[in-house]
Amino acid sequence: MFRTRQGSLDPHLPFLEAQWEAGCRNGAELWRRLQAHGFGGSERVVREWTTRRRRSERMTSAALCRPPSARTIARLMTLKRDHLTKAETLMVAAIEQGAPALAEAQSLVDRFQSIVRRKAVDDLDPWLRDATPSLIASFARGITKDLAAVRADVTEPWSNGQTEGHVNRLKLVKRQMYGRAKLDLLEARLIGAP
Repeated sequence: MFRTRQGSLDPHLPFLEAQWEAGCRNGAELWRRLQAHGFGGSERVVREWTTRRRRSERMTSAALCRPPSARTIARLMTLKRDHLTKAETLMVAAIEQGAPALAEAQSLVDRFQSIVRRKAVDDLDPWLRDATPSLIASFARGITKDLAAVRADVTEPWSNGQTEGHVNRLKLVKRQMYGRAKLDLLEARLIGAP
């Protein structure tokens, strides 16, 4: 059964599903029918439910045959499973079935993220052995080239996030001022007027 976030609609979902299967696909009409059965929620709630239901039904086997873009695949494969819609879950299942190497790459990426989050430096070498012959081999080669820095990032509590934030702010201000002034104004905007 198609679920929705609104708790007020939950008790009425069996009736709503029956009406949908009977052919009533208009949100306003479904809302009127639900009101006759004691629903006190707004029409917007029912319209949103019909929109989500319509979208979930669009994902048919024919749509699964059309290959998604590389960007879409990358986004879907890196999102957590509980953040995917029903249609996206079906697409990920089809991708994993049609391209098992992508599923392996996704597993390796998840493992790497876990190594960094848990600061498990001992798991880095086995991960590199597993990742070298996979689709993310170039990423693994890059890590191998700079292994000392990666190990330090995993083990050390320090971060350069604050420095990167200041550099980002500096670049933003510089872009906003492009062609308008020289270093004295940039310094005044960043540090404050003397």
